[in-house]
Amino acid sequence: MLPRLERHHDVLAPTLAGHAGGPPLGERVSHDLLADEVERAMDEAGFDTAHLVGNSLGGFVALQLAARGRARTVVALAPAGGWPDGDSSLHERLDYFVSMQELVKAAAPHADTILDTPEGRRRATQDTTTDFEHIPKELLVHQLLGAANCPGALELIEFARHHGYRLEAEKIECPVRLVWGSADRLLSLPGAAVRYREQWLPRAEWIELDGIGHCPQLDVPLETAELILGVTASA
Repeated sequence: MLPRLERHHDVLAPTLAGHAGGPPLGERVSHDLLADEVERAMDEAGFDTAHLVGNSLGGFVALQLAARGRARTVVALAPAGGWPDGDSSLHERLDYFVSMQELVKAAAPHADTILDTPEGRRRATQDTTTDFEHIPKELLVHQLLGAANCPGALELIEFARHHGYRLEAEKIECPVRLVWGSADRLLSLPGAAVRYREQWLPRAEWIELDGIGHCPQLDVPLETAELILGVTASA
């Protein structure tokens, strides 16, 4: 999506702390750590506020920053943290992420071979997209290696398991567009969005993409870019 977005905006695309190429987690994970690091990157780049976009955990972090007053608008693509209190689906997802860390680490040395075939590319993207044919092999290799070399993954997963997700949604005053794929296998509707729709952001704009998976920016990048620009152009 970057070329489309960069025609209209200066774009900062930071890597989250604890992820491959991002800042280290430091000595202690907290509810605010990831947002703190993105806020620091914004400060260093000279962005007082910005149109914020994020997918999954990044969508949740974008909303945390909006609660701090750093967002002009937010487009959150299937943001994490929306399970209702006590829903066992959260722990099931976290267990899945732990097992996936083991799988991607085992697959990483063979990434080029695995992703050299249509079947390998389908298997590698089955939980994130419904349409993979247009995604370059090089991007998929990069993603697999990034997931395998995510040094803070297990620590972040365990923090979420014991502390959940905390969002001061009542402090969010900017326009928010929530985008979810109806075929999302990682954060499946309706359960993974309950708190967003009923508690945190009931007045946010809601867009459901029929037949699209967890990562709309991969499934339908041009449509997703237009969904973002439609918000930024009106703010």
